[in-house]
Amino acid sequence: MGKIFEYFGFIFYFFSNEHEPVHVHVRRGSEECIFDLIIVDGKLVKLERREKPGTDSMNTQDAADAAEFINYYWKDIVDKWVDCFVYNKAVKNTKINKRINKGREE
Repeated sequence: MGKIFEYFGFIFYFFSNEHEPVHVHVRRGSEECIFDLIIVDGKLVKLERREKPGTDSMNTQDAADAAEFINYYWKDIVDKWVDCFVYNKAVKNTKINKRINKGREE
């Protein structure tokens, strides 16, 4: 598992043997889910949330907060995906200490 972001108790990560579509795993405490990033013509058009089998389902508010983070940082997530799975480069974890507010950092 490769951590790519930490954000107020959320851990965003990839597994080493991932597959398309571009997606990110999200954990907070014992709860987890996965978000698929649907990208068309270089733009994020949709996030599709799915449950991770064998884990506790993420509550609605936490999933909404994770989705907001992904919507804000989706280009960075895709860049890290490409570095990791296309270029086989090590990807560094980034800790974000500023809250996102309606698509903008405070």
